Amino acid sequence: MSSGYSGKQHNNSINNQQGRGLLGAGWRPFNRQFDWNFFCHLVANDPWELTQKTLDFASDVADALGRTDYAWWANILNVFSENTRYELDEFWDYITPKYPTPDYLHRKVLLVDTPVSQQVSRDSIPIDYVLNRLQEITLFKILDLLGKPELIFQEYDDRNFYLPSHRFVNWDRLDVMGNVFAYWPQQEVWLQINNLNEGRRKYSLIAQELGSLVNKATYGLAVMLSGYQSRVGQIHSQFPIRTFPDDIQSFTDVVQQAVFDQNQLAVLISGEPGTGKTAWTQAVAKEIMVPLGYVIFILDHDGVENFVPPSYLERICLIINEADNLAQDRASIVAQGNSKTEHILSLLDGTLYQSVIEEAGIQIQQKLVVLMTCNTTERLDPAVLRQGRVDLSYEFTQRFV
Repeated sequence: MSSGYSGKQHNNSINNQQGRGLLGAGWRPFNRQFDWNFFCHLVANDPWELTQKTLDFASDVADALGRTDYAWWANILNVFSENTRYELDEFWDYITPKYPTPDYLHRKVLLVDTPVSQQVSRDSIPIDYVLNRLQEITLFKILDLLGKPELIFQEYDDRNFYLPSHRFVNWDRLDVMGNVFAYWPQQEVWLQINNLNEGRRKYSLIAQELGSLVNKATYGLAVMLSGYQSRVGQIHSQFPIRTFPDDIQSFTDVVQQAVFDQNQLAVLISGEPGTGKTAWTQAVAKEIMVPLGYVIFILDHDGVENFVPPSYLERICLIINEADNLAQDRASIVAQGNSKTEHILSLLDGTLYQSVIEEAGIQIQQKLVVLMTCNTTERLDPAVLRQGRVDLSYEFTQRFV
């Protein structure tokens, strides 16, 4: 019994020290404010409950003042006792509006455990790392776009603290001991921060509509997914579209119009090495896809086999170079040892991530453009070339690079 009591004392001591640490860091107690509109709402819509709670509180105060076995000054002190304070807090909480909190119902949430660390193992390959890194970059760019929140408060040890706006510096320097909430009322966006182990944090961005913020935050981003060379950056194009032969420029115009007209588009470019296939996909990505808000993913080998399009992105452009080495004819012995062909087919069909929709239906209409290159179509699995999978195809014949 004594050991349990001493342990409780130790925990209380730690909580008190951390609470004082919050006050020392500029946090202030968050007290609920009286609001006449809210009180009038109670009077009009809940008069009996309001009357009952008012009488109960008045009775508690009368009991505290009406003790006959104590001096009058002791009874006055009793009004400020812990029990009476508890009754006052309960009554005050009833007649004042509750501080705002996130509404998780019918809201979209972007979750990030940060900092993202790279661990190479059977269960965590570099592709997972770079996709998590992309999500982390997206969330913090959104926070930069939102700017300083109007409200920051923290729930800790059954108390609420708020941070005055002038005290906020950045998210890394924010003291997080309990559950921290930040709110941008104009955009109706909430951020929840929870401490994880070993200095890690979980950020949860909550809003009715995150699409426009995500689009702005991911503008111009490109991701290369190729085993240990995976990285997040921006697309690089050495040759502008106008430097390609006239027939290729005309085909590019057809591709651009198809991007406008279709939610899902697959383009296959074939040609001998040196005809500019890879350079063309980079130019199309930079000059057409990026300005339209597409996030570029360059997939190669391991990237193809393990990639699932992130559901929080509305517009995705996949570049698959040397598709004839990846989506090989499954009748061949070489192709029977891997699942890359099936994965590419599922990406072209959209079945990989749309075969099971959310309970309330697909939240966003995701647009997907796939640009594939190959040296020859002869080694491709016939299913890739089947009608409905590849919308546009073209053969590059002129030596370009």
